[in-house]
Amino acid sequence: MPPGGGAIRVLNVAEKPSVAKSVAEILSRGGMQSRAGRSRYNRVFEFNYAIGAQACHMLVTSVTGHLMELDFDDRYRRWYSCDPAELFHAPVRKAVPQDKQDIKRTLEEEARTCQWLVLWLDCDREGENIAYEVVDICAGANRNLNIWRARFSALIPREIHEAVQHLARPNKLFADAVDARQEIDLRIGASFTRFQTMLLKDAFVLDVSGEERNMVLSYGPCQFPTLGFIVERFWEIQAHEPEEFWTINCSHTSDEGTASFIWIRGHLFDYSSAVVIYEMCVHEPMATVQNVRNQEKLKYPPYPLSTVELQKRASRCCRMSSEHTMKVAEELYQAGFISYPRTETDSFSPNTDLHAIVREQVDHPDWGTYAQRLLNPEERLWRNPSNGGHDDKAHPPIHPTKFSTGENNWSPDHKKVYELVVRHFLACCSQPAVGAETTVEVDIAGEQFNASGRVVLAKNYLDVYRYDSWGGSLLPTYTIGQQFVPTSLTLDSGVTRPPPLLAEADLLSCMDKAGIGTDATMHEHIKKLLDRCYATKDANSRFSPTNLGEALVMGYDEMGYELWKPYLRAMMEADMKSVSVGTKSKAQVLEGCLQQMKACFLDARANKVKLLDAMGTFFARSNRPINETQNTIEVVRPCGACNDSEMLLKRRPNGGFMVGCRGFPQCRNVVWLPGSLAEAAVTQQICPTCIPGPVYKIQFKFNRRDIPPSFDVDHLGCIGGCDDVLKELTEMSRFQHHNQTTMPARSQSQTQTTSTSGVRQGAPRQDLPTGSRSTGQFANQHTPAVNPQGRGQSQTPSGVGVRQGTPRRDLHTVFRTASQFANEQQTPGVNPQGFRSTHTGLTQNSRNASSSGAGQVLCTTCGEACINRTANTEANRGRKFYKCQNPGCGFFVWEDELDNVAPRGRGRGSRGGGRQASASAGRRGGGRGRRGRGNADAEGMTFVSATGDTVHGCCFTCGDPSHFANACPNRGR
Repeated sequence: MPPGGGAIRVLNVAEKPSVAKSVAEILSRGGMQSRAGRSRYNRVFEFNYAIGAQACHMLVTSVTGHLMELDFDDRYRRWYSCDPAELFHAPVRKAVPQDKQDIKRTLEEEARTCQWLVLWLDCDREGENIAYEVVDICAGANRNLNIWRARFSALIPREIHEAVQHLARPNKLFADAVDARQEIDLRIGASFTRFQTMLLKDAFVLDVSGEERNMVLSYGPCQFPTLGFIVERFWEIQAHEPEEFWTINCSHTSDEGTASFIWIRGHLFDYSSAVVIYEMCVHEPMATVQNVRNQEKLKYPPYPLSTVELQKRASRCCRMSSEHTMKVAEELYQAGFISYPRTETDSFSPNTDLHAIVREQVDHPDWGTYAQRLLNPEERLWRNPSNGGHDDKAHPPIHPTKFSTGENNWSPDHKKVYELVVRHFLACCSQPAVGAETTVEVDIAGEQFNASGRVVLAKNYLDVYRYDSWGGSLLPTYTIGQQFVPTSLTLDSGVTRPPPLLAEADLLSCMDKAGIGTDATMHEHIKKLLDRCYATKDANSRFSPTNLGEALVMGYDEMGYELWKPYLRAMMEADMKSVSVGTKSKAQVLEGCLQQMKACFLDARANKVKLLDAMGTFFARSNRPINETQNTIEVVRPCGACNDSEMLLKRRPNGGFMVGCRGFPQCRNVVWLPGSLAEAAVTQQICPTCIPGPVYKIQFKFNRRDIPPSFDVDHLGCIGGCDDVLKELTEMSRFQHHNQTTMPARSQSQTQTTSTSGVRQGAPRQDLPTGSRSTGQFANQHTPAVNPQGRGQSQTPSGVGVRQGTPRRDLHTVFRTASQFANEQQTPGVNPQGFRSTHTGLTQNSRNASSSGAGQVLCTTCGEACINRTANTEANRGRKFYKCQNPGCGFFVWEDELDNVAPRGRGRGSRGGGRQASASAGRRGGGRGRRGRGNADAEGMTFVSATGDTVHGCCFTCGDPSHFANACPNRGR
């Protein structure tokens, strides 16, 4: 502490407005002035005070809990912004949220005019972390501040004056421990929560809440082990198989009362054995007293009250939830009636004036008399509290700090919690209860029975602590060697019962023993389970898992990862404690814990089918599209179109793959991948040449039947433009898709606005780059498109959209088979648009069929196997011909003319229409858009009837060129 001198300005910052006001009132003795700060909820109090010999002008203001929030950088905040696995190493930052900017401005303005900063934050790890948030803001405005820490445990004059006169320095290790916990919880919680929610929410009909579409299936490293305790007990109950047992009961009544003797074997599960023993006892019923033991027993008072014990006892004795208990206790603390309610300490310091605390309760109408007895040495009731063995070095056990018989603004729960705190404190300062216990052992036909009774000699602490009871029945007087005939001797049956559901007090005990959460956060984890519909609580404060909670635990259990067990979190909590005492650094803990949990996450995601199976046990599958579940979202590269997002590898509803911008629909940049892909997964390998980067390589697996024999099924490729293999396969896919999606001429109103790729008209698309062009460069090129009427050629920017009716040359359509593709490469009948003439295609397909010995002819339009028919007309009776089995296709050829079919399309160099006759005439109603039969002749198309005669046109009903509509067998259907 610096020496005295002129008055200095001291900025005092408390954790809450109510605490700031209480500190100011105590230090100023009511002589303070108040003015508004930037935030209307956080006022500034001013007064003069002396710290030691130093005159001070005190300014007291407050924050509202944490001033800063830890979160990911903006690009990772949105749920679908990245692969959840990236969140284990994505950049995070601490910043003041918008709703607390006014508090920040107040601190900055006041700090600029002050020389000292005194931190009045709660004296635990969390409070120390908030203290350093305040330091960051104030020191940023005034780097010359002298920073001090006030340590107190109760808002009472004695504690506050003691704290300000013995200022210390803040503890950076405590703050680091909280920083480590916050970052670990953020990364683990966000990654698993996004994974679970995106995988499961839309895949199943989750009727667990009214807002299913906004439901979040959260995961927390403390929350899930807490759920695990509930589910594990529930499974124990379900697995319990009732088993019948038999026991022998004996009682004896005398003038002094009745004694009930218990069979020392307890019970037997074998009925025959139990009957044999019982018959022995009935045959020789005389009971002989073998032993009588009389001894003094003590029932000790509880240890001083810690946070967890307060929650457990409030649950058992007051029927209050842990969350509500902590809320009420916090309000009592801020009003100055009890000490700080968040403490792990259950032993008082030797310097604590316990008598003074008891003395304040002497005038209370309910327990004042007992308090007076406690202070009276002649009563010999006083006993220093036992040491529970826990000390967090920050706060004493919870105890009363101000006398009250009940304030006007108190609810019944406030009275209950205050009474529990006071009675508990008085009890722990008292002598234990004293009792005399008698145990009698008797023998009947060689079987041992015993009975016990107890009488309380001195109740002591039980007089004030009405939450405990200790009693028993009085036994008649027995002496060793005494014999008597039992009044009753019966063989009774029973059934084993399962353990009960976990009560809240039992759940808190499980969490406390396993090290799940802290004393200040356990109630929050329990409340989160109820809010997320993972568990329910009945009127007796007993917990049951919901179907959703059980399914999640079951899924992780089936994976073999005990993420719902407490071990991992217990190790984390131990690491946090190591950071707080300086045996481990924050960086060490973060690195080790996150590395371990990321491995668990990746394994869990690889085995997600087990999680899906577990959910399917309880919930029905939804009818939503597969892509809504967002099961496959992997970042490939930055988007070169919007420069604001990433390109993601996604699986489409039809099973194909694509790489699309996450910013859809604002950005419609997309790369269609070949339809021959069976599997695709983004790797961690980065392409060294493609820019802008990083461009992650993709592990492709192709269907063997859809690629030429010279290509490998497995290929590690890059979509950035440097991969020649992928470009070649892409061009094959484009060629094949163009040939397969050739459409007949039809009116503009009939033209489809949705391409075979499933993307609506105008959906901008991006083909794989060719040569050395980048994705963005290729998107700006113009790709020739086929006019739907076949009359001429239009130019459409591929990166902008496709005109209505234009057959889309997407890259995801299925390739031709390897043999077809190889043969077509040798076929000369391909025009510039990629269409093949009927003559060439038919001849080649026929040769393929003949050489294979399959005896089949493939339709050159739709690729289907043709059916063989025999003509029955007079001119061609008995002559065989082939026709497509598709009623909407007009393909026809005589069997004996397979090798000499005349061309049916335009010449190879024609750019006008380039359509096959079967393509235009074969589709049902294809000619109606042209109205008339002369168009076929005008376009140079030739049709052959079933008689072999040349005809002009085809049937308008079914498209068959072998007859006209007036003789169509489908007419009128």
